[in-house]
Amino acid sequence: MLNLHRIALGLPLLLLTACQSTSPASQPITPLASLRNTRWVLRTLQGQPVPVPTNGEAYLLLRTNELNAEGNGGCNRFRGTFELPADGQLRFGPLLSTKMACPDLSTETGFMNALTNTRTYQISGDTLRLFTEAATQPAAVLHAVYLH
Repeated sequence: MLNLHRIALGLPLLLLTACQSTSPASQPITPLASLRNTRWVLRTLQGQPVPVPTNGEAYLLLRTNELNAEGNGGCNRFRGTFELPADGQLRFGPLLSTKMACPDLSTETGFMNALTNTRTYQISGDTLRLFTEAATQPAAVLHAVYLH
């Protein structure tokens, strides 16, 4: 009788467990990353994947307390200012960088051009897309690396 009682109590738990969905719809949704105080690592530039550089990863960091931007183009570090004139709009002021001699500056040149010409942005999950004036495709796609 005791075993029958245990089975009767365990059956509803078994049924509840069996009914749980594991479909993608029930998976947690990645929250939107914050534009500021997130290290945004460059992944694509003008629709092309960015190779991992030997001198350093290209990234962008927009500080929380100031309107200061900083980062690395893949070889040289850069600093400057930015502004957020309206929702979804982003503009960079002059970006000053170091001038180290590097074997290939094509990614860095493209990244700096993308930043200089950025007018709008979109964040979805942990992905930041930077757009130039009236562009339908992003000039640069970056992924979030969170700072503590």
